[in-house]
Amino acid sequence: MPTKLEAPQGFDLYSRFALAGALGCSVTHGAFTPVDVVKTRIQLDPATYNRGMIADFRQVIQNEGVRALATGFGPTFAGYFMQGAFKFGGYEFFKKQSIDILGLEKARQHRSAVYSVSAGCAEFFASVALCPLEATRIRLVSNPSFATGLFDGFEKILKSEGVGAFYSGFGPILLKQVPYTITKFVAFEKISEAIYGQLDKSSMSNGAQTVVNLGSGLLAGFAAAIVSQPADTMLSKINKTKDLPGESTVSRLMKIASELGIRGSFAGLPTRLFMVGGLTAGQFAIYGDIKKALGASNGVEIAK
Repeated sequence: MPTKLEAPQGFDLYSRFALAGALGCSVTHGAFTPVDVVKTRIQLDPATYNRGMIADFRQVIQNEGVRALATGFGPTFAGYFMQGAFKFGGYEFFKKQSIDILGLEKARQHRSAVYSVSAGCAEFFASVALCPLEATRIRLVSNPSFATGLFDGFEKILKSEGVGAFYSGFGPILLKQVPYTITKFVAFEKISEAIYGQLDKSSMSNGAQTVVNLGSGLLAGFAAAIVSQPADTMLSKINKTKDLPGESTVSRLMKIASELGIRGSFAGLPTRLFMVGGLTAGQFAIYGDIKKALGASNGVEIAK
C-alpha cells in the first residue's frame, strides 16, 4: 500500500508559506506597476495629474510614452517578492507562536489580537527587506531620467548617498505598512470566517474557495488602502528627493504632513483603492492556491 506523505513541519512548512506569499505579492504588485506609476505621479504632482485615473493614464502615455507605465517594475517585483515571503511566512509563524503561548482555545477567544500582533510583527521584518527596493522604485518613478533600471538606480543611490538613503523612508514605510498589513489580515480573516461560517468549507471545491479568497481579499484591500493612504503619500514624498544637511527624518515627516494637510494626504485614493483592492484579492487567491499545491494545507488555523 502507498504510504501517506507526512505533512511538512517546521522550517519546511514555513518556507512553503514564504514561497507562496512571495509569489502572490510579487506577481500582483508587478502586474499593477502601471497603476502604481500613475498613483505615485498623482501623489507627487497633483497639480498636473488631477483629472481622474483614466485621464491621468492617458496623460502619462502622451507625455512619456507607454514604456513609462513599466517604470520601477524591477524593484517592485524584487522588493515585493522578499516582502511577501516575510509577510505571509512571518504571519503564519507568529500566529503559531501565539497559539503555542496562549493555547488554542485562548487564542481562539482573542483571535483578533492574535491576528493583529502576528501581522504587525511579520510586517516589521518584511518592511526591513522591502525598504531599499521601495526607495529605488519611487526614485525611478518620480525621476525617470535618474537611472535605467533596478540595478543602475540601486547602485547610484548607494554610491552617492550611502546605505542610509535606502532607509530614509523606513519610518513612513512602517507607518504605512504596519497598519495596512494588520487591517489587511484581520479584515481578511474576519470576512472569510463569516463566509465560511455560513458554508461547509470541507465540501467546497478548490475553485469555490479561491472565489471566497478573492472576495474577502478585495474587501480587506479596500479597508487597508484607506487606513494606510496618508502614510503612503508621505512615503512617496520623502523618497522623491534627498534630505537636507542636518535634517532628520522626523522633521521631514512633520514638514511634509503640514504641507499636505488632510486633503493632500488622501491624494490618489481612488486609484489606490483600485490598485490595493485588486492586488490584495489576487494575493490571497494566489497564496491559498499555491499553499495547497505545495502541500501546506490552509495554514495555521485558529477559527473553528
